[in-house]
Amino acid sequence: MVERFGGVFLLPVAIAIIAFVLIGAPSSWLTLTVAGLAMGMMLFLMASGLSLVFGLMDVLNFGHSAFVSFGAFVAASVLAYFGGWLGSESIFLNIMALVFAIAAAIVFGAALGWFFERVIVKPVYSDHLRQILITMGALIVAEQLILATWGGTPTTVLRPNFLEGTIIVGGSSLEIFRLFAFIVGAVVYAGLYLLLNRTRMGLLIRAGVENREMVEALGFKIDRLFIGVFMLGSALAAMGGAMWAGYETLITPALGAEMMVIVFIVVIIGGLGSIQGTLLGAIMVALMQNYVGFLAPKLALASNMLLMMAILLWRPYGLAPAVK
Repeated sequence: MVERFGGVFLLPVAIAIIAFVLIGAPSSWLTLTVAGLAMGMMLFLMASGLSLVFGLMDVLNFGHSAFVSFGAFVAASVLAYFGGWLGSESIFLNIMALVFAIAAAIVFGAALGWFFERVIVKPVYSDHLRQILITMGALIVAEQLILATWGGTPTTVLRPNFLEGTIIVGGSSLEIFRLFAFIVGAVVYAGLYLLLNRTRMGLLIRAGVENREMVEALGFKIDRLFIGVFMLGSALAAMGGAMWAGYETLITPALGAEMMVIVFIVVIIGGLGSIQGTLLGAIMVALMQNYVGFLAPKLALASNMLLMMAILLWRPYGLAPAVK
């Protein structure tokens, strides 16, 4: 019966209902839930590319969060450059500055992804130990490049004027930026879903996840597909970093290393190669962290690990894996 009405995809609803009972105050619960959904969508942006790359290419890319860091700092620099537009009363100028910042992060992330795949990852295909070592080293190098370029002082990230402030709903204070982040994440998810399920490229990607050898036997150039998927994943991570920068408003060169663990937890919980699973894992992780942080602050840092352990004991391959 449960599978008929959504199965594992009802888990975030169950978590929210349990939290509602434990919190007791509807206004606080609504604020935490909206914040969790917004955070979950940003985690989805960061983790979806890693999930696809891991599922399709069998690459353990521990340097994936470097794209998050570069996306955040590139977007912050563009927003600072258009600071006058951000503070303008013109919503059009606000939007244009934001679009330029996100577009710059996406383009930089895609270009860096191409370089990363060709130079760093390609020589170590099918060797997980070397993949871990070389991509971890690449993450360290990326942090040092960010440190040399932007300095070690925390960087303040400006927000467009129209995304500042809050909306009061039923006694709950909802940040406009969080609502915006949720909408952006939902639109990107819809786009990825259509790409993977309604296009020829998506068919090849899904087929490659299931059986790479068969796709190659049919005459398709899987290497080109790999490059495209890697660049897409890198661009999504950079976009997630840009959104996260606006969410936090203060970023440091250690951002990538800080996000690496939580991004991998999302991918592991959701299941390899699955966009739906990644979204499910991201929302569950974000909601759990927010609710536990409110109810038992001392357990907030451990909540994600405990959630991952519980999920893996129940479903060793994750909630909705495309591959095992």
